[in-house]
Amino acid sequence: MPALWPRTQQQRLTAGGSGKFPGQLQTNPLIIPPVSRDECTISTVLSKSGKYGFYSVQCLREVTVYSSPLTAMFAEQSSTLLSAIPASPGYYQDGDVIIGGLFSLRATLRDTKYMFGFQDTVHLPDFVFAALTKHYQHLLAMVFAVEQINKDVNMLFNLSLGFYIFNTDFIAMKATESSMSLLSGKSPPVPNYNCRAEKKDELVAVIGGVSTVISTPISRVLSLYNIPQISYGPFDLSLRDRVQLPALYQFPRDSTALYQGIIRLLLHFGWVWVGLVVPDDIRGEMFLRDMTQEMDNNGLCVAFAERISEFPAEDRVKSDIFQMKITTTNVSIVFGDTYSLLRFVYNIFCTDITGIIFVTISDWDLTTIPFEPSQSYTYFGGGLSFSVHMDEIPGFKDFLRIVQPAKYPHDIFIQDVWSMIFECPHLSKDGIRKLSRCAQNDTLASRSLDIWDMNTSAQSHKVYAAVHAIAQALHEELSLQVEEQYLDKDKNLTPHPWQLHPFLQRGQLERSVGKGNIMNKTTSTTRLDIFNYQSLLNGTKAQVKVGEFIFQSHGVQHLSLNDELITWGEREMDPSTDCYSNCIPGFKKTLLEGKPICCFACSMCPDGEFANETDMDECVKCPEDHYVNEVKSQCLPKILTFLSYEDTLGVVLVSVAISFFVLTALILGLFIFYRHTPIVRANNTNLSYVLLVSLMLCFLCPLLFIGQPSPATCALRQVFFAVVFSVAVSAILAKTFIVVVAFKATKPGKASQMRLVSRGSNAIVVLGSLIQGCICMAWLGTSPPFPDVDSQAEFGHLVLLCNEGSPAAFYCVLGYLGFLALLSLMIAFVARRLPDTFNEAKMITFSMLVFCSVWVCFLPTYLSTKGRLMVAVESFAILASSAGLLGCIFLPKCYVILLRSDNISRKKLLEHIPSITQ
Repeated sequence: MPALWPRTQQQRLTAGGSGKFPGQLQTNPLIIPPVSRDECTISTVLSKSGKYGFYSVQCLREVTVYSSPLTAMFAEQSSTLLSAIPASPGYYQDGDVIIGGLFSLRATLRDTKYMFGFQDTVHLPDFVFAALTKHYQHLLAMVFAVEQINKDVNMLFNLSLGFYIFNTDFIAMKATESSMSLLSGKSPPVPNYNCRAEKKDELVAVIGGVSTVISTPISRVLSLYNIPQISYGPFDLSLRDRVQLPALYQFPRDSTALYQGIIRLLLHFGWVWVGLVVPDDIRGEMFLRDMTQEMDNNGLCVAFAERISEFPAEDRVKSDIFQMKITTTNVSIVFGDTYSLLRFVYNIFCTDITGIIFVTISDWDLTTIPFEPSQSYTYFGGGLSFSVHMDEIPGFKDFLRIVQPAKYPHDIFIQDVWSMIFECPHLSKDGIRKLSRCAQNDTLASRSLDIWDMNTSAQSHKVYAAVHAIAQALHEELSLQVEEQYLDKDKNLTPHPWQLHPFLQRGQLERSVGKGNIMNKTTSTTRLDIFNYQSLLNGTKAQVKVGEFIFQSHGVQHLSLNDELITWGEREMDPSTDCYSNCIPGFKKTLLEGKPICCFACSMCPDGEFANETDMDECVKCPEDHYVNEVKSQCLPKILTFLSYEDTLGVVLVSVAISFFVLTALILGLFIFYRHTPIVRANNTNLSYVLLVSLMLCFLCPLLFIGQPSPATCALRQVFFAVVFSVAVSAILAKTFIVVVAFKATKPGKASQMRLVSRGSNAIVVLGSLIQGCICMAWLGTSPPFPDVDSQAEFGHLVLLCNEGSPAAFYCVLGYLGFLALLSLMIAFVARRLPDTFNEAKMITFSMLVFCSVWVCFLPTYLSTKGRLMVAVESFAILASSAGLLGCIFLPKCYVILLRSDNISRKKLLEHIPSITQ
């Protein structure tokens, strides 16, 4: 971590200090803390013997810079630090064939040089900023697999399998050096020489590379000698270059299944505003590209994308900027492995960010903070992790329970790992380390999850599978030799490394893990387990399986999640990840200009549309037979309605119609009773009877408009109305014609002339009605009216009404009635100056004015109304126009007949009105 290590000449130096010591028996231990950056530093304990110490993390508020005398004292004491550092020989077990193992148990910074004001450079030992004790399980998985294979006498035809294991500490140079040590059989290596005794234990394959930064230099060395290498780290497309890295093999990963699993999880919880954290490398960029595309396709948004630089690269992100990004949302997807995310974990710890739910993969162990394991749950509790489903390795847990330093005395790594796992120091004398003050019967099963996990990790499973894949390849090669009868006592039985490539290339890795259901190219189904990091009732921390995701190659997906098993760490409820507040039912999301799709405003659904769910993108239109409620959250069935006789409006119209009908009938009876009087006989008695009867029928017309429409009533009511009104208006036109002709005649008393006028008036009534009847017959024959439903006229109702069929025919009927009325008005207007004693022309003129006014007002009112009001408007127009004709023409005559019959003599009346017989 060079960005956090001092490079200036002035350094802070204190004696003693905080932190845990590995237990070397020395005095005055030195702590060389780096200069504070973003108020957080890492301190390393160094002893006089030069052994690296245990780390501690300190978040400092002040940095003390000491003067040069202290620096000089440090230089004097540190001159002996590296004088006794032995080379790391590795863990070796003899065998006829050897498998190399290159693991990374620590994250260190090697060969760091510091100047302290002198010309000589002081070389410090490896600077350990993270001891990954759980990675020791990878090594034990290899030891366990080798022991299993050696117990099977039929596996390698009596050949024994050995191993040679090195710790590379995530350092490329150390990985290269260890690879060369495997080739030469000696540490330090002798390049291009085989230093093995009798050259019997031949190296046939190497398992190594938990990260790309380690796998690449290993493969470049081993490829020179065509030795197969199996990487147990995360799958990386950059390692598939068969030209540069021809001997490297990886376990496949179905990225599509992982992406879809994460997407389904986000949709399940409604997390649409999430952050992405990836390593700053090609793997991280590809994950950002693919995951961002998948999120866009599913309406999810990236709140931020944070690229984490690996140690020892410099961290250029300031703590305040980092904190601002991470706290943008409550849920973040983290892609990467434990090593590549060390700086991310370190920044989370130093910025003291809690309450964030991390969704990750099994390559990153979120159960521990390497810098302060006891606080792992504080920062990462409630996190969810996707892991490829794998069955437990049979017998591996039992093997881990019996692992102790005394049982594996040649394991040079167990002493350091054991001292850190059980927090007990160890002695170091003459390069030999011995544990002290540690219980001899301690087992790994007794340690907490943040220090050791008894469950098999994904990497350990890969290591175990890789050993069996190599053993199976050896077995198949030896079987071929037996079949070809190449086997003899004097011949070397050990296959050459290059002979294993054909077997590994034929999918040996996929077959070796097939029993564990690990995804591969040949299977059609991928199963991912979902774990939740939580604190159990007894206070222990555990990774609890809470669900699974099944993805099939033909696109079938199934997410099974038990929400009741999930705990959210320090949260009391599910985390929310919206950019803005949710849009409640009745509102839809409205995108904001310049903002991501997940940042939106809420707008109410328009009329006729509803939204019955939260955060709907678009409102849904209600069916024709439904209507939206007031809050626009659901559709309700519309109520069938029509202008019925029970409605108040219907009762009023019926009452008025019957009243006028009765009144007209009474007037007709009155005229019949006084049929011999001059006032009745004047202006043709038959026309008066026809007009009164037609008006009675006109008053009955609204009864056809009221009630539930049927095909018969729809076809009959308009035709009946049109014909009856045509008769009434034609009769008025005939009466107008008689008045004008009678008073304009040169010889008023001539009987033959009067009979001719009477026949003409009758012809006018018949012809006027016949024309209207023809129009109605054409209407019924071409496009007759029919029952219909209007779903838009009245809110919440389906209005049953009559569709006029042909609007043009309907307006032709009204137009013809208007023509007759206008013609009568014009003729009566001509006769307005006739004698005033009893001028019927004035009455006709006024009645036609009323009639025309009613129907002129009717048209715009009719067109502007909908539903039941259309029926009411037309019924009112019929009643009003009929009442106007009745009142203007006949009520004055009734007044004369009933009240003033004595004041108008026949002689006086006939002086002004010609005698007109029936």
